[in-house]
Amino acid sequence: MREKICRLVDVKSIVTILLAVVFSYMAVVKMVSAEQFLTVFTVVIAFYFGTQAVKGSGGNG
Repeated sequence: MREKICRLVDVKSIVTILLAVVFSYMAVVKMVSAEQFLTVFTVVIAFYFGTQAVKGSGGNG
């Protein structure tokens, strides 16, 4: 359990969560369009999970 919390507090995780929250807020208050939100959110999440998959498979990530 403690190890999972430590991984969640990783800088990459914090940046990913922060970006998700910021762009979600911007979409709600109509500062960005739905298409822009979807594009940015998809890239951020794909990068995050892509680097997690590489790390889990023994890559240099």
